[in-house]
Amino acid sequence: MIKADHLTKTYGSITALDDVNVSVSPGEVIGLLGPNGAGKTTLIKILAGYLHPDVGTVRIKNLDIVQEPARVQEFTGYLPENAPLYSELRVQDCLRLIAELRGIPSGQQDKYISDAVLAAGLEGRLAQRVGTLSKGYRQRLGLAQAILHKPQLLILDEPTIGLDPTQIVEVRRLIRNLARKTTVLISSHILSEIEATCDRAVIIMGGKVKADADLKELALTTNVLVSLQTKDENTALKNLTALPGVREACITERDNDIISYLVKGEKDRDLRPDIYRDVKKNNYLLYELHKETRNLETVFNELAGEG
Repeated sequence: MIKADHLTKTYGSITALDDVNVSVSPGEVIGLLGPNGAGKTTLIKILAGYLHPDVGTVRIKNLDIVQEPARVQEFTGYLPENAPLYSELRVQDCLRLIAELRGIPSGQQDKYISDAVLAAGLEGRLAQRVGTLSKGYRQRLGLAQAILHKPQLLILDEPTIGLDPTQIVEVRRLIRNLARKTTVLISSHILSEIEATCDRAVIIMGGKVKADADLKELALTTNVLVSLQTKDENTALKNLTALPGVREACITERDNDIISYLVKGEKDRDLRPDIYRDVKKNNYLLYELHKETRNLETVFNELAGEG
């Protein structure tokens, strides 16, 4: 669905994107994650055809977004971070205008508008002027506009900004429902948002892609946490570090004589049996031995620390 190669974009002396590669298959729900200023919105705007890269190419359904933006935008829905809305129009008139601009035949417009209104939860607001809507309902209207023409590709930049917790849950449910027939790309700096809605995360920092993997793959680790009782924490650390397959080990916590260690292993190596034998051999009293629990926050913080 999306093939972006070697994208670079600068604003004066600032490099927003630096040789970025992103590939999205049809039907995927991809989260584009990164801190503010990482380059997410710049990448989103390029993929949506609103910005041109300085270097690199983007093909969507094998169409060059720079050469044929109108054709790509026919089957793309795009919700920017701050949705442009006509504040003087009523909600129903705004959606009717979008239906006209999208070229939806007049005989089908009511059905398309009704589906979008129900999906975005705008019932009861159709006669209200856009300028009087709350921030949450303005965001819903922006989402309804983006999905009105039933796009094959939906690009959302911070889709839950300004929504209350109940609305956020509803938008997440909507995105999952849309994903049955639509490829979805979501940009966010909220870790829980990506974990709740996406199958795969692309983490971008400083304009570079730092990680790109399924969420389940990102959680995989060979790292082991072990807590034991010893009066010689340094000797225990040396013993753990010397075990086969161990890359490094460090002390993470001290509670009197109970010392906690993080032991990092080589890929596909289960360190727990060797650690257990070492603890038993040295007559340490074992309190805890298990693989490290990782989530998107763990991975994100590791990458941020490396940066």
